[in-house]
Amino acid sequence: MFDDIWENVNDFIVAQLGELGPLIVVGMLGVLLVLIALPSFLFQKKDPLDKIRAERMGQTGPQVLGLRVSGKDERLDRFRQYLEPQSEEEMTAAQLQMVRAGYRSKGAVQFFHAASFALGILGLVIGTIYVLIAGNGSAQQSILAVLIPGFVGYYAPKYWVTRRVQMREEEIIQGFPDALDLMLVCVEAGQSLDQAIIRVATEIRDSYPALAEEFEIIAYEMKAGKDKTKVLRDMGERVGVQDINSFVTTLIQSATFGTSIAEALRVYAGEMRDKRVMRAEEKANKLPTKLTLGTMLFCVPPLLIILIGPSVYGIAQNLGGM
Repeated sequence: MFDDIWENVNDFIVAQLGELGPLIVVGMLGVLLVLIALPSFLFQKKDPLDKIRAERMGQTGPQVLGLRVSGKDERLDRFRQYLEPQSEEEMTAAQLQMVRAGYRSKGAVQFFHAASFALGILGLVIGTIYVLIAGNGSAQQSILAVLIPGFVGYYAPKYWVTRRVQMREEEIIQGFPDALDLMLVCVEAGQSLDQAIIRVATEIRDSYPALAEEFEIIAYEMKAGKDKTKVLRDMGERVGVQDINSFVTTLIQSATFGTSIAEALRVYAGEMRDKRVMRAEEKANKLPTKLTLGTMLFCVPPLLIILIGPSVYGIAQNLGGM
């Protein structure tokens, strides 16, 4: 009897939704169960022991001090074993990637993985709804219509972070020669390196906010008493730009051997200006090659029509008259 009921239900689902009807129903039930279970995890009460422990450590709430963000989303923190890499190396690499993208909060990695998961589920739901509404295609087309939005939603945060990293690196590379020139002027005017960095961060904030933010972090860490060499090395690792790493090495060597910082800045600033000119010349030299395809597509066909078109038309008229 149970087999007959199951067969009748299966036949009804296939008649209403097509051959993929059972698969669609199972997928929708899975999504429904996930949506039902999420509120119980997200809004569960906080453990009193955790509250007492946080109060003893002085962590009664999130604090924001300057550029430092010391707070996590507690709702995501409950799922950190699922939203964070388990190995220390992968976690460090993920945190460094988020910092290079400009997301410095402690819960940035968790929020990134949560966004990937949520957008992936949302994409699957959208694909399923589309198949249910316009399900006139084959089984393969229906599967692709469900899976492709899910893949797009899952990898969209990763693309966004990668793009953010590239944009910040380009901005830092573009503004670094100007920042070095301004820093050289400040040092030669009698300011210390710490004061010069603060001044440069203030002056370039409107033009190059990413680079200004990095200089502000250096200034705050130096004010906090952190070792200057460690601060500079952290900046080179945090930014991940070769020009910044070379600049950090130059300053460390200048401080180690006692040479003039102004002289080192003057030499390195000149090299950065020459390097920027070389980058511009390189892009200019690549431009003809990039324009070749456009020239072939948009210039050659009209030119051929203008030159050969009258002859072809005359030949066609002569052949028609014969």
